[in-house]
Amino acid sequence: MIRLDKYLKLSRLVKRRTIAQNMANIGAVRLNQRTVKPSANVSNGDMLEIAYPRRVLAVLVLEDQEVLLRRNVSAYEVISEKRVNEDERPW
Repeated sequence: MIRLDKYLKLSRLVKRRTIAQNMANIGAVRLNQRTVKPSANVSNGDMLEIAYPRRVLAVLVLEDQEVLLRRNVSAYEVISEKRVNEDERPW
């Protein structure tokens, strides 16, 4: 298991860990359909939904080991990607 903010950074879904923390704090990240804090644990098989400014990305976590994430293994599989306007955020 790995912290959500660290996973988002190491998997390259978000460029910086502080940005990942801010996104989780404002509710732009969901783990298994629940809004969570940056310290939530992510493990293999979990589903993440990340709301970027113009799109919502849903991914399946394939790897949760920090050592392997640093070695550029496939960290996630994209389930869906939806383009949205800023007024149409799902949550």
